[in-house]
Amino acid sequence: MKQVILNIPDNKYPFFMELVKSLGFVKVPGEDKLTQNQQEFIEGTKKSLVQVEQHLKGKIKLKTAEQLINEL
Repeated sequence: MKQVILNIPDNKYPFFMELVKSLGFVKVPGEDKLTQNQQEFIEGTKKSLVQVEQHLKGKIKLKTAEQLINEL
C-alpha cells in the first residue's frame, strides 16, 4: 500500500475530502473519529483564525466586544 501526502487549500478541503471518501479503495485515517459537530467546530475555528490574521494585516475590520454585546 502507498501513502500520499497532499497540501489542500482550506477552502477546497471539504470538497476534496468528499471526493476522496467516495472512492471505495481509499482509507482516510482519523477522519471517521470525529463527529459532524466536531468537524464543523474545527472548520469554524480555522475560518475564525483566518479572519484574525486578515484583521491583524488590516485587510478586514472585526466587530468590537461592545458591538457583539449589543447584538444580543
